[in-house]
Amino acid sequence: MSINRVSIAGYLTRDAELRTVNGNLAVLGFTVAINEKRKDRGSGQYVDAPVFVRCAVFGQRAEHLAQYMTKGTKVMIDGRLHYSSYMKDDEQRSSLSVVVDQLEFGNVKPREENAMSQEQTAAPASPATTDSDFYDEDVWEQTGLC
Repeated sequence: MSINRVSIAGYLTRDAELRTVNGNLAVLGFTVAINEKRKDRGSGQYVDAPVFVRCAVFGQRAEHLAQYMTKGTKVMIDGRLHYSSYMKDDEQRSSLSVVVDQLEFGNVKPREENAMSQEQTAAPASPATTDSDFYDEDVWEQTGLC
């Protein structure tokens, strides 16, 4: 048996980037910063050590969530790890990212304040549809997130 689940909570390091690949697949890429406590070897004191996790949302959910995904937004994510390997500058590289299945906001502020009414600003925390058809390796590589 194998389990591939990850849950993280943190803050967006910058505005999420919405792109379209293969002519019609929306991909929302973003990075979440998580602080973990580590003991400093020199002083012996505990300090915050940031961990940066790259994430992606696919399909219609990506389009709907894009306006809310601004720098500093707190998010809670449930998803699965995705490993990619690729060539860059004639060197084999690898990447570990999170494919988001569910996302909840800790604080929500749309990019365009007047674009939506108050009722619409509360985005659904867990979309009803899952875009599982879009998780294949070819699409992932074309997104540039690997």
